[in-house]
Amino acid sequence: MLRIQDIAYSVEGRPLFEGATATIPEGHKVGLVGPNGAGKTTLFRLIRGELTLDNGNISLPPRAKIGGVSQEVPSSDTSLIDTVLEADTERAALLREAETTTDNNRIAEVHTRLADIDAWSAEGRASSILKGLGFDDEAQKRPCSDFSGGWRMRVALAGVLFAQPDLLLLDEPTNYLDLEGALWLESYLAKYPHTVIVISHDRGLLNRAVGSILHLEDRQLTYYGTPYDGFTKLRAEKRAQASAMAKKQEDRRAHLQSFVDRFRAKATKAKQAQSRLKMIEKMDMITAPEDVAKRVFTFPQPDQLSPPIINIEGGETGYGDTTILKRLNLRIDQDDRIALLGRNGQGKSTLSKLLADRLPLQAGSMNRSSKLRIGYFAQHQVDELHLDETPLQHLQRERPDTLPPKLRAQLAGFGLGADQADTEVGRLSGGQKARLSLLLATLDAPHLLILDEPTNHLDIESREALVEALTTYSGAVVLVSHDMHLLGMAADRLWLVGDGTVKPYDDDLDAYRKFLLTQDKPEKPAKATKAAPKPKRASRDDILALRTEVRTCEDRITKLEEMKARLQEKLADPDLYDESRRNDLEVWNRKFAEIEEGLSRAEALWETAVEKLDAANG
Repeated sequence: MLRIQDIAYSVEGRPLFEGATATIPEGHKVGLVGPNGAGKTTLFRLIRGELTLDNGNISLPPRAKIGGVSQEVPSSDTSLIDTVLEADTERAALLREAETTTDNNRIAEVHTRLADIDAWSAEGRASSILKGLGFDDEAQKRPCSDFSGGWRMRVALAGVLFAQPDLLLLDEPTNYLDLEGALWLESYLAKYPHTVIVISHDRGLLNRAVGSILHLEDRQLTYYGTPYDGFTKLRAEKRAQASAMAKKQEDRRAHLQSFVDRFRAKATKAKQAQSRLKMIEKMDMITAPEDVAKRVFTFPQPDQLSPPIINIEGGETGYGDTTILKRLNLRIDQDDRIALLGRNGQGKSTLSKLLADRLPLQAGSMNRSSKLRIGYFAQHQVDELHLDETPLQHLQRERPDTLPPKLRAQLAGFGLGADQADTEVGRLSGGQKARLSLLLATLDAPHLLILDEPTNHLDIESREALVEALTTYSGAVVLVSHDMHLLGMAADRLWLVGDGTVKPYDDDLDAYRKFLLTQDKPEKPAKATKAAPKPKRASRDDILALRTEVRTCEDRITKLEEMKARLQEKLADPDLYDESRRNDLEVWNRKFAEIEEGLSRAEALWETAVEKLDAANG
């Protein structure tokens, strides 16, 4: 259990925490959310003991291990699999000792401990984690130096997941993952055996991978025993109540002040007026919660072109003599909203560059509308901004004949106010840099907007604003993103990039998510027997029975999830964490653990039933 008690901490005189208190029950999965700059990453550093509290206390059980992702895995000659295996420092030390010690008693102790920590299955576990994060068997044998910084960050994440610390602290872990890696991580964290706190702006992860939200705002911490969507409802209700109370109090104050103003000068009413004036002075005014600052994107609207704006027939593209994609038969109209799906390395960015006219067609034909304007945003463009220039100077380079007031209005339309407009880009936050890059990409009112991972560094409010902007935008959109919520809200067509080509994906995102989470499950090795006769095709009755089994499993999962939700509400009750109710807390935590274990078994049974049904239909 993590206890945060009455903590205070300031940075250069600016308080980030004042009397903040929270309790995280053991084994819970928690999303840490709050405005940018509120102190979420600082809280992680305080928990790890890297910073010293001004006041208060943060406590964990004795000998509890805390783990998080280091800034970057060094570029070394060590293979990926060995790098991850070494992340479990106890296992690595025991294996080294097993090779060098000559004391028979110690040898026995070492091997007993290795068995206790399941050391002999470690390589399989490490390989499975690396595969989930996008590294196939061949890549796992290559040295870290073969990979870029972003890929090495995945290795760092794999290492901490493999080490399985008692408290896992993750700060925006999906920022360097693709959609497939992000979905795998969601599934993995949901079943992680210990406590997890994750800072994230990924709404899907905050709804599926965690069961509770720890909200940091106004230097205080508030624990909500519900995933993100439930948290937003509860918070909205609290804000509405606070606003209503503040309004009632303000009305009461105005009524008293009106009496004072009317009768202060009258001798017969002077005492009553003075009395009411004292009442006003003694009132402890409630501050009405301010509306969340509107995070906006204002995309300029293009003129209409005749369809199609792009048409490709028998297309091939790649780099130099290497062909990446072929058999491309694709059409884009101006009202299309297309999400590109597919594992990393299959060609999503290659297709984006082809559509953006940044990569040539090697074969086939591609017809574009003669007046077509294309806007292209990729994450690397954020890194290519001029750090010693201001956002205003960036726009002045692109629009030298436009007056500064109009350019400032354009910056404001992307949430970059007067202060940010004149601040060097190197001093802006990641989200502010992304906003500037998005503005530059849409400056010409493009008919086709290609967005490759646009949400990295954007907070949740900014992501919602991006969804709104894309909804009202009258051009075509091609999206690559690990944010399932964004894809679900902004895209109405899905293209699957894989096996060297691009095809329409006729199912929905939920089906794609299930496909990704089940396709790589290892099959049990078959026993060596004589060749069995080809199995008969399942009968209609067999298929109906299997469908019934699947529905039964789904009903079981639904009931268990409802029970889990009720327990989360119970565990969110602050009174339960009073010292006098420690026994009650242990009972409820034990029940919660039992429900989670039952839910895990139910999901495994459902997966088995689905596989049987798929095989019968096959």
